[in-house]
Amino acid sequence: TCHPKLITLFKMVLGERDCIILCGFRNETDQNKAFDEGKSKLRWPKGNHNKQPSRAVDVAPFPLNWNDEQSFRDLASIVKQQAACLGIKVNWGGDWHSFKDLPHWELDKEEE
Repeated sequence: TCHPKLITLFKMVLGERDCIILCGFRNETDQNKAFDEGKSKLRWPKGNHNKQPSRAVDVAPFPLNWNDEQSFRDLASIVKQQAACLGIKVNWGGDWHSFKDLPHWELDKEEE
């Protein structure tokens, strides 16, 4: 359900590091549930997960341990390196200051 550039990027990442693709596209029910649970700051249809194909994907390192922030940071390093090699601009929710979203990746607004 993800944008082809995200698919290409995470296929490359999977060649270097095991990870779990948690979510691409979110329908209205799922997006509003994520908002209600505090996992998203946006209601439907304002999120990048709410477009088809999705401009956002949630990915976690495997094995999954939500309390292991360093594992998310290690994965982020690989994702950023692969994105740079592919010339794909992405933003990571772990770099946000107001709301840390460690599994969240989205295409930069400049990407088509």
